[in-house]
Amino acid sequence: MMRVRTTASAVSKGTEALVHTGRVPTRIAELMRAPHQLGDFPFPVSYGYLAVGVVDEGPAEWLGTRVFGLLPHHSHHLVTPDDVEPIPEAISDHRALLAGAAETGLNILWQSPPRYGDRVAIIGAGMIGTATALLASHLRLERLEIIDTNPERRALLTGLGLTALAPEDAGDDCDIVIHTSGNESGLARALEITGDDGTVVEASWYGETSPTVALGADFHARRLSIVASQVGQVPAGHRARRTRSQRLRAALSALHDDRFDALITGTSRWQDLPQLMDELSSDTTTAAETLCHVFDYEEGT
Repeated sequence: MMRVRTTASAVSKGTEALVHTGRVPTRIAELMRAPHQLGDFPFPVSYGYLAVGVVDEGPAEWLGTRVFGLLPHHSHHLVTPDDVEPIPEAISDHRALLAGAAETGLNILWQSPPRYGDRVAIIGAGMIGTATALLASHLRLERLEIIDTNPERRALLTGLGLTALAPEDAGDDCDIVIHTSGNESGLARALEITGDDGTVVEASWYGETSPTVALGADFHARRLSIVASQVGQVPAGHRARRTRSQRLRAALSALHDDRFDALITGTSRWQDLPQLMDELSSDTTTAAETLCHVFDYEEGT
C-alpha cells in the first residue's frame, strides 16, 4: 500500500450531478459504483473519480511521484500501485484531471471506430464531447463537426480549431454520430443526421430519466444502429488486447495536446465542493458554463 496526498480533484458534471441528486437507478446501482466509492447509493456516499496527487508514503520508488487515479474527493488516499498511473512530466496537475474525460473519449472512439475519410458528428460539447472531439481531430476524417446549442461553447470550440455548429446547421449523411449531450433532443437530431446504415454511439447517461426517442422515422426506415458506450469496460473490439490500465495510459499521453487546458473552466478550494455541487446540479449559469471544475487542496489542510 501507499498513501497519496491529493493536490487537486475535478467534478465530472453529468454523472456527479446525477449522484448528488440521488438519481442513480437502483437496478444498476452496483454497476455504477465508482472504483473507490465509499457508501451506497443513494446516500450517504463518497463519490468522485478524477483526482491527482503525490505519493508521500509507500515504496521508495514511488515517493514523490505525481499520479492520477479514479479516486473520490478526499485529501488523502490509501491505494496500491495498480490503482494509479504516473502523470507525464510535461502535463500539469490540472490538465491531468482530464485523463478521465480523455479515457472516456478514447473508449467512445474505440466503440465504433471511425475510418479514413468518414463523416463524423459529435452532439454535445460538454467535457466528454469536447474531449472526444479533440481526440477525433487527429484522425484523417472527411468531416468532423461538433454540434451544440450554446453559442459561447461553439466559439470556444472554434478557437480550438474545431468546426462547431448549431444543431440546425449540422451536416447530414454522417457515417457515425456520437451523442454526449444527455438530452433527448440531441439524440433525436443524431438520428436525423446519421446516413443510411450509419451508427449513433450513445455515450450519454440519463440516470432515472427516460428520454423519448423518435424511432418511428429515421431509425427503422434508414436501417440505423444505436450502440451504447460506457467507460466501465473496454469495448469488445479492443477488450482482448487492451487493459483498462493501458487505456488510461493512452489517455494520459493524449493530454500532451495543449488544447485540453481550455476545458478547465473554473477552480475553487476543496472546501467549496458542497456548494458547487448544488450549483452544478441545478439550472444555473455556473452549470451552463462549466466543462471541468477543479478543486485545489492546500498542503497540510
